[in-house]
Amino acid sequence: MVETEFSVVRFRGDVEKAKNVYRGIDPLTPQDIAELVLFATSRPTHVEISAMTVFPNGQASATLRKA
Repeated sequence: MVETEFSVVRFRGDVEKAKNVYRGIDPLTPQDIAELVLFATSRPTHVEISAMTVFPNGQASATLRKA
């Protein structure tokens, strides 16, 4: 779960409804993902990153929230 403007678009400009998508969790940010891309692309040529799986801490599912 990455917090971007997508939820605002998804809910046709309803900012409050979009914020509720992330209520109770600490989602990843575009900056988090950008830092991972920078890390992966800045490795020396002898390093190959073939896969990277990233989750926000504590994400159980898209429908369950942390208490």
